[in-house]
Amino acid sequence: MTQLPDTAARLAARKPDGERPLIMHHRWEALLFLHWKISAAEIQPTLPDGLTVDTFDGDAWLAISPFFMRKVRPIGLPPLPWLSEFQELNVRTYVYDKHGVPGIWFYSLDCDQPLAVVGARTLTGLPYFNAEMSAAADGVIDYCSRREGTDDVARYRYRPAGMPRPAQPDSLEFFLLERYYLYSQRDGSLVRSQVSHRPYRFRDAEIQTSSALPLHLDGFPSIPDTAVHVCFVDGFDVEVYATQAVA
Repeated sequence: MTQLPDTAARLAARKPDGERPLIMHHRWEALLFLHWKISAAEIQPTLPDGLTVDTFDGDAWLAISPFFMRKVRPIGLPPLPWLSEFQELNVRTYVYDKHGVPGIWFYSLDCDQPLAVVGARTLTGLPYFNAEMSAAADGVIDYCSRREGTDDVARYRYRPAGMPRPAQPDSLEFFLLERYYLYSQRDGSLVRSQVSHRPYRFRDAEIQTSSALPLHLDGFPSIPDTAVHVCFVDGFDVEVYATQAVA
């Protein structure tokens, strides 16, 4: 029988479980989170065996998150400017496994660093895609992404507002942000990776331009461009642990 994640399980996921070795360091910066409600019945058929859609007050959620990857490097090596700095935009939903371990299921992760795309697909099974991406910041972040093999550009103009604050347990922001396990499929088997970083401190976000195009590309064509929940996170250092099979 599948176990439901409770608040204790969601809090416990913040701490490395010690089951796999630390393999990489990242820094994630200027993270925008755009969220849309969707029925659990629409999400569940898109998930692999072994995962159940996670819900908040009965609703499932889809997200688009554009951000910047900095100082990406394997353990024991220094960051390299031409390899360690790039953009990433992911499309995701929220899930748990049969043991009640909450995490993220990614539909896509667009990235403008081809070596990162190949490496991540090989090592983790995460569905990375090559993309042409650009960004500028002059008070407002202007972030653009076009996935390889497609014609249209997803554009986001946004800036943070207000002071950073923690996500309180049992709040919607805690449900959406505090996720430390990344599920994927590799060689036909369900696997997960764990990341570790300080708890999220989020701000409000002012959105000038947004696009649901990445969701449309990933099989959700009816999602409107305007999200129902948005927030911004300044950034933090991240430790990444090796992928493990989900027993």
